[in-house]
Amino acid sequence: MKWFGKHWPRLWSFFLVLLGNGLYALAVKLFLLPAGLVTGGTTGIALAIWHCTGFPITLFVFWFNLFMLAAGWLFLGKQFAVTTVVSTFAYPMALGLLDRVLGDMVITQDILLCTLFSGLGIGGALGIVIRAGASTGGMDIPPLVLNRYFKVPVSLSLYLFDLAILGAQAFFNPAESVLYGILLVITYTIVLDKLLLLGTTKTEVKVISKRSEQIREAILHQMDRGVTVLSGETGYLHRETQVVFSVISNRELPKVEKIIRGIDPECFMVVSRVSEVRGRGFSMGKKYR
Repeated sequence: MKWFGKHWPRLWSFFLVLLGNGLYALAVKLFLLPAGLVTGGTTGIALAIWHCTGFPITLFVFWFNLFMLAAGWLFLGKQFAVTTVVSTFAYPMALGLLDRVLGDMVITQDILLCTLFSGLGIGGALGIVIRAGASTGGMDIPPLVLNRYFKVPVSLSLYLFDLAILGAQAFFNPAESVLYGILLVITYTIVLDKLLLLGTTKTEVKVISKRSEQIREAILHQMDRGVTVLSGETGYLHRETQVVFSVISNRELPKVEKIIRGIDPECFMVVSRVSEVRGRGFSMGKKYR
């Protein structure tokens, strides 16, 4: 049991990587391949290179993924590279297994449905794998590098890379196929963006009131939430005031508003959604004195 508890985070990450790659393979097998959709990523680059030079697609994908794996090791660390190696083997194995189990099974031939469900599956798969601290390899790695060193959102850079890859394929594919490819990219980048933020969004509350001390006490003791009191100055009369600042979970907002309005109905309150919160009381356990 001690061994299991010690290695549980690593085992859980490994499971998520397998789950994400399985979902990716399922979306490709059931929706992307039957519809013959134009796609982005490494496969899209390989198709463009093949049409221009005749260079074999499988060989290009292998060497490109190997190069990106080395880049991930260099810029994102050894742990990232190790989990990405898992994806490198898990995805083709899952795709091969599904091909044997499902055979020529086709759920729908509607290209719009195939585009939407491919986007949902691929976006969900990428989100699961990235949240596990890994990637599916290939063109997933450059957006992660840009995010770590330049704080560029993963979904934005992934979207731009894929649009550029689709643009390269526009020269040898019907315009309609490219348009569906763009819809596919938009769908899975939106799903990826939502999934990366899932479970981390919180609510920020700022209150300016003459009864700031009572509000501070109420949030601390009735809500068991941390509070920071900021010094401020009113803009019109230049009077000193205090701003009560707190971060709460989304579902606690109605209760907090009721408490604050019960103390001071005329208070000035600003409520904002924040995408991520780290620190004591959220990503770390609370300490009481």
